[in-house]
Amino acid sequence: MAARSGTARSGAARSGAAARTRVAIPQLAWNEVRPAPVVLISGPEGVLAERAGGMLRDFLRSEDPSLEVSDLEADGYRRGELLTLASPSLFGEPRLIRVGAVERASDDFLLDALDYLEQTAESTTLVLRHAGGQRGKKLLDAIRAGTGGGIEIVCAELRRETEKQDFVVAEFRAAGRSINARALRSLVAAFSDDLGELSAACRQLIADAPGEITEQVVARYYGGRVETNAFAVADAAIAGRHGEALIALRHALDSGADPVPIVAAFAMKVRTMARVSGVRGGGPQVASSLGLAPWQVDRARRDLAGWTDEGLQRAISSLAAADAAVKGAERDPVFALERLIGVISARGRDLA
Repeated sequence: MAARSGTARSGAARSGAAARTRVAIPQLAWNEVRPAPVVLISGPEGVLAERAGGMLRDFLRSEDPSLEVSDLEADGYRRGELLTLASPSLFGEPRLIRVGAVERASDDFLLDALDYLEQTAESTTLVLRHAGGQRGKKLLDAIRAGTGGGIEIVCAELRRETEKQDFVVAEFRAAGRSINARALRSLVAAFSDDLGELSAACRQLIADAPGEITEQVVARYYGGRVETNAFAVADAAIAGRHGEALIALRHALDSGADPVPIVAAFAMKVRTMARVSGVRGGGPQVASSLGLAPWQVDRARRDLAGWTDEGLQRAISSLAAADAAVKGAERDPVFALERLIGVISARGRDLA
């Protein structure tokens, strides 16, 4: 039903680690959602929760177009509403009951929900959205203990770039589309601070751009985004193209880019290079051991051509200095960026 992501699965497992000994139901990633009598969608990441809920609704509707969908809010709930919605209909249509704000649930809802778990309704899927916190703990514990025959969809916040990249890959794969590695990196960089915008960008590209999504396609749609410009600067400098990197920097700054994310783009690439440097083995093996995607290892190895360990050390020191400079340690952040580009373009060699 849904595209699968190894990193997303491991993230879901980590999020449930604290309660693993008490959990008797499957804990799945957002893109592994499947029907069950009770589906608990937990965690703070609203975009993932929305996508999981939407995928489940679409799947149930594809199984039976007569699906009846009802929505409740647990914080404004009145006693008996859940049981009324779950009661058998005249024609026996399948039902999907979605309950939001369970983390703010009224006492009436918690009582009714606990009663419902003891005898779930046939042909009914109950989806409970809980964004976090201790409210409703008794209900959550009952579900996780197996009462009601449920599953849990864990929607933890995506913090790492690789997790966001997995999200994008899953979005395109679910739509039967593909995005190449450079385009994937550029798209995630362009919307790294807002998963909602990243999801919307994926949907726009899926709807409007035919064929494989390439870096050129991403640049055409979102080339003005600050972080994309930042990676253009970093790519040119790491490749040793000093003049091109300075031109890209000027373009980025003229487009409204802030120096801080530009330094962050450099840091992301150089630190990945440093991690990969000197590690032997095939791309997938190295990627697994370092927690990276195979394409990141391959790209870092290409970027490392001409670099020495001493050069990497000097580049990392220059990054630290530039990071401090653009955050207020120096008066001229642009000069600090130009100085950093000089060091990186020279592959960390001392040209004095």
